[in-house]
Amino acid sequence: MNEILVGSEAVAAGRLTRHELSRWYRRIYHGIYVPKHAELTLRDRAVAAWLASGRRGVIAGVAAAGLHGSAWIDLQTPIEILGVTSRPQPGLVPRGDRFVDEDITHINGLAVTTAARTGFDLGRRGGRAQALARLDALARCRGFMIDELQPIIERNARARGLRQLRELLPLVDAGAQSPRESLTRLRLIDAGFPIPQTQIPIVDDGRIVAYLDMGWEEFKVAVEYDGDQHRTDRRQYVKDIRRSRMLDALDWISIRVVAEDHPQDVLARVYTALIDRGCHLDIDEMQTRTRTFAA
Repeated sequence: MNEILVGSEAVAAGRLTRHELSRWYRRIYHGIYVPKHAELTLRDRAVAAWLASGRRGVIAGVAAAGLHGSAWIDLQTPIEILGVTSRPQPGLVPRGDRFVDEDITHINGLAVTTAARTGFDLGRRGGRAQALARLDALARCRGFMIDELQPIIERNARARGLRQLRELLPLVDAGAQSPRESLTRLRLIDAGFPIPQTQIPIVDDGRIVAYLDMGWEEFKVAVEYDGDQHRTDRRQYVKDIRRSRMLDALDWISIRVVAEDHPQDVLARVYTALIDRGCHLDIDEMQTRTRTFAA
């Protein structure tokens, strides 16, 4: 971890002069300094935020999820902090939300909201797709049970965003391996398709030869999101071709999705594939047109 200083304390203790502090360090929060050329980790910034809170705050929100091990966290995300009253400043967001001792754990000595409390906060804020992706990632790294959130919901019955949280919790799936996969899954659900299974094992000659991002095993229809590496990495491209041929041989329909695909086009391809495989779908056309983009 990088050296993080409370500037006034370092000067008072004689560790640095004010000139040395301004020359060799940079301020990241009011009164909090780090070496000028240090590349800060999420934990560095969380520790700095805790120091800025007078050593009283509890790290919450997206930063807490990152400290618990969630993937796809922007290292520059603002640090949310509970338990202190102060003005927001760049990179630091005080939250006035209520919490109890049971909502707090410690990670390497730093007070952080528990995985369940972190999920409670993540699911209430931001857009639905972003919130679901964050919940999926937290569930993937920590495996928290949805039931763990119920006591927190009951204690905070008037908290903002509970309607969104309650809607999303039954959809949380630790099998999602990227925010784009979470978004794709939510669009399918919003459009009225059956909730897809994630990480479907493909068995050939008695052994698992692949896992599919999501789909419907009963109908052998899969939806897989291709990241940029699939189109730019030659070796990955060759693997994808082999994988596609294998799935064809096993009678799977695999619908590949890339970022540039229009959501309606993806839904149309999925609809056609499921109908062809005998899935009974009664999807109102207006639902397909509108709810997809609500994500």
